[in-house]
Amino acid sequence: MTVSTHYYNLKDKVIFITGGASGIGAAMVKAFSDQGAKVAFVDIDEAASCSLAKKLSNSYWYKNLDVTNPQSLQSAVDEAAVALGGLDVLINNVANDMRHAPENIAISEWQKCMSINLDPTFFASQAAYKVMSKQKSGSIINFSSINALLGQEQMAGYVTAKAGIIGMTKSLAHDFGVNNVRVNAILPGWVATKKQLDSWLTNEEETRWMQTMALKKRIEPQDVANLALFLASNDSALITGQSIAIDGGKT
Repeated sequence: MTVSTHYYNLKDKVIFITGGASGIGAAMVKAFSDQGAKVAFVDIDEAASCSLAKKLSNSYWYKNLDVTNPQSLQSAVDEAAVALGGLDVLINNVANDMRHAPENIAISEWQKCMSINLDPTFFASQAAYKVMSKQKSGSIINFSSINALLGQEQMAGYVTAKAGIIGMTKSLAHDFGVNNVRVNAILPGWVATKKQLDSWLTNEEETRWMQTMALKKRIEPQDVANLALFLASNDSALITGQSIAIDGGKT
């Protein structure tokens, strides 16, 4: 699927995306760049980041970092805002849908799950708001998951983190709204990224999953990117505090 809508109000806007080098993140980086936005992204995979950067036609900034270090993440938000001249949109995309048997998960494994799937969303939002509040405008887009609604087995840590993001989104929308900063969450279904296709989304699993979807169509990264474009644009100016599923009608 290609981007069919051009959002003229996204031209020259500064977009910061976590986990931007692959999968949904890479699709969003490319989609915003194609809209004429200035995109900053961070990722732990330096090779993938460099490869993606070569495909971008507009101004960009990227940094190789581990988002589980809050200080490094917040510093990157500040650096990108200085380099690109502000910050209009933050997309908290980074995640790792790790599996664990709940009866065996170690304390360190649980804490690692939160440090990847929950904490970066808050700390990046905190740093972004300091810039956006001065501008009196901004859009923060958090990534939760429909697994937060379904309670997928063997994923208690991931599900807990993603449910927490739904609550965080609602709370920050009220906290940040005074300065015209909107906060929304996207809840994707099972998206056919390379990682998912290589690891878990087999033909058999996809067939079973689609049996419970209203629309019997594969969800591609670009589908999710298209929703992010809308939530970042002025066309969604009065939408905040919402959690929007893109799952073909599964939930």
